[in-house]
Amino acid sequence: MAFSPFDWLLGYFSLDIGIDLGTANTLVNVKGKGIVIQEPSWVAIHKRTREPIAIGAAAKEMIGRTPADITTLRPLRDGVISEFEITQAMLEYFIARAHQQSIVPVPRPRVVIGIPAGVTEVEKRAVYDAAMAAGARQTYLIEEPVAAALGAGLPINEVGGSMIVDIGGGTSEVAIMTMGGVVSSRSLRVAGDELDEDIIQYIRNKYNILIGQSLAEEAKITIGSAFPLPEEKTMTLRGRNLVTGLPDSIEVSSIELRDAISDSVQTIIDTVRDALDETPPEILSDLMDNGVCLAGGGSLLQGLDKRLTEELQINAWLAEDPISCVARGAGVALEDIDKWKGLFVGLERKTAPRD
Repeated sequence: MAFSPFDWLLGYFSLDIGIDLGTANTLVNVKGKGIVIQEPSWVAIHKRTREPIAIGAAAKEMIGRTPADITTLRPLRDGVISEFEITQAMLEYFIARAHQQSIVPVPRPRVVIGIPAGVTEVEKRAVYDAAMAAGARQTYLIEEPVAAALGAGLPINEVGGSMIVDIGGGTSEVAIMTMGGVVSSRSLRVAGDELDEDIIQYIRNKYNILIGQSLAEEAKITIGSAFPLPEEKTMTLRGRNLVTGLPDSIEVSSIELRDAISDSVQTIIDTVRDALDETPPEILSDLMDNGVCLAGGGSLLQGLDKRLTEELQINAWLAEDPISCVARGAGVALEDIDKWKGLFVGLERKTAPRD
């Protein structure tokens, strides 16, 4: 990458931003300040005009409570953009909020955004274009598992092998790395959202009660598990009885929810196993010593580390603050773009067409 004094000067004064643009949540890391935004990736819009009226936590609070002319949605599906203009508006909102961290005017930022591994060129371009249209001066793309590994502090530039499993809302990402490169990787569109849907369908099929996505997510976090708990738990779920049409409630156990999500959890584990099957013996030996690092909100599912350890015979451990690993890793890349430029993927760096 050629040295540009002008770019260097702008970079020195700009508020560079690392973004984890997730299906479920968006996190923003400002260079020198850390994580400054962590909000749900929800937008409330007018149905007719498609104009956003609320973004983030404010929009999520409106789910199921809006009048007929307003709807709430997530503009990303399975980790990729499904609503371009709404994603752009959401990015503009978060970038503007990040700029509020500065007390003096600053140039438009350089932005590093995490994307799922294995996305198409069209999907990469959509993320890049949305970031540039939202006000970025320069945009770099980095695969989410690589960013998560950086954020977790894994020594991915060293000779020894490192492994990351990043489970988000829309995708589960697996990568085995050494010497700054990826040895084996997998991207699976089964993650936290799929577990929520599993719970909704289980309650519907067994009890004829329809519950919302937010309650399913709460149940997953509170009593969901991938491995038997030391003390099993119960939780009351409220919804609509599909037979009577009236409000109803039931008490479900952690054992039931473990059964409800078991197929999806097994699919994630099998994907990790597939990545290991492609790994050279020498690196497998490193992983036996270093273990498997778990990142992303989905990694907080109770007992998942124990389940992976038991099935794969390799120690699985949680990164510190696993939810923010991708955003923190994007921030690490921003600290020294020349050092980490080999990790950026897809499109060449471009400059925004406007001043």
